Amino acid sequence: MRAPLTAGTAGHIDHGKTALVRALTGVDTDRLPQERERGISIELGFASLALPSGRRLSLVDVPGHERFVRTMVAGATGIDLFLMVVAADDGVMPQTREHAADPRAQGVEHGVVAVTKADVAAPPDGLVDLFGGAPLVPCSARTGEGVADVAAALDRVAAELPGRAEAGGEAVLHVDRSFTIRGAGTVVTGTLWSGSVARGNRLRLLPHGREVRVRGVQVHDEPVERAEAGQRVALNLVGAEWREIARGDVVTAAAIEPSYVVDAALDLRDAEHGMRVQVHHGTREAPARLAELGGRFWQLRLEQPLLARAGDRVVVRSIAPPDTLGGGVVLDPAARRHGPSREALARLSRLRREPRGEAPADAERSASGAAAAARPASGAAAAALSDDALVVEERLRSAGLAPPLDAELGDGAAHLPALRDAGRAVRLGRSMHAHVDAIAAVRAAVEAIVAREGEVTLAGLRDELKTSRKYAQAYLEHLDAARVTVRRPDDSRVLRRRVS
Repeated sequence: MRAPLTAGTAGHIDHGKTALVRALTGVDTDRLPQERERGISIELGFASLALPSGRRLSLVDVPGHERFVRTMVAGATGIDLFLMVVAADDGVMPQTREHAADPRAQGVEHGVVAVTKADVAAPPDGLVDLFGGAPLVPCSARTGEGVADVAAALDRVAAELPGRAEAGGEAVLHVDRSFTIRGAGTVVTGTLWSGSVARGNRLRLLPHGREVRVRGVQVHDEPVERAEAGQRVALNLVGAEWREIARGDVVTAAAIEPSYVVDAALDLRDAEHGMRVQVHHGTREAPARLAELGGRFWQLRLEQPLLARAGDRVVVRSIAPPDTLGGGVVLDPAARRHGPSREALARLSRLRREPRGEAPADAERSASGAAAAARPASGAAAAALSDDALVVEERLRSAGLAPPLDAELGDGAAHLPALRDAGRAVRLGRSMHAHVDAIAAVRAAVEAIVAREGEVTLAGLRDELKTSRKYAQAYLEHLDAARVTVRRPDDSRVLRRRVS
């Protein structure tokens, strides 16, 4: 049996998320009277979808109104893929862009874009650029046209995802609802992030630290003996009153402690040192101050504790005006307060590469198979890097697609051979090196352009990467040498594997 998966919906209010979920599953996720009266989703809704292959997918229907974005972010926790909904007659709205950013901030790169109301308007422009390679499926919940195609597209995307259950680990469930049922007692619901839960298990309720016993387990209202990671789960608990449990609490077998200081690798826009932000982790949110440590590394100094582990994802949002700044991965969930230093940068660089840390991006995975485009690091080589080499690596990584000249690295240039041997840096021409992540991202961009347009030109890559001609030419020449692309007489490129 394939590992269970959870998909989160997202989209602007009135674009038809709940209607599409109802057409797909037969379940009306607007269960509250005020939701049905006002015609908008206020709380999280849940439904089970049987895919054409027979695999079952848990759907989390989240509110689309801007006032409920906090609820939307909480609902996106623990999802494996997204179902983005855009109405054909309205097109991309400001809220659509934020909803597109939140899954990416949580590390969710795969999903389907359902273009609803396709019976009244043609699909709008700009969706490919906003959602990358996600399949676009026109549909109408009113007429039923295209609904089966949405399910089929979800099935195809799900088939490429391993699921959380295969990763093992101890049980961790972030609570999004707590209530009581007459004759049963306390019930909590959430997406099971890792591990499994069975009747009779003894777990801890955090942050209270209290031991609870699992009296019963349900998955989408069906009693089961055991629930696996990646499923929407309801637990009947003994040992705590439902009023004592709130959204953001955690039921777990893992050793997790509340923390007020967290070191993380974050990709943020418009962020600065000392900025006050809202940090979302699991179903919990907490205000914090950002402390810049160098490169992608930041320290979150929290006003309320998080219940995080190394490798967990966080989303960072500005408070005023409310907007998603980005997100990333927790490196040290129990850090001490410190500032930027060479030692801190080296320590965080090592933590980032540990297996429990951030998984490699899809682009990096796709590029690692090319002989010279991006060579994966061996564990021994990466571990042997000195602190000074790690600092050079972080300079290359933070430079992104515009790496410095070797001469601009000063004494750090002496560590470039070690970074090449460890698969962390790639020579770009005679006088420049790029980080392996940048090479992987460029290769992914080139493949996407060729798939869309049949070829890639220097000008086209320059515009796609939003960089200079110098860098675009250096990347194309590198991919030519790595036998990823082949140059044609008119200076355009195609993928070598497509050349007969």
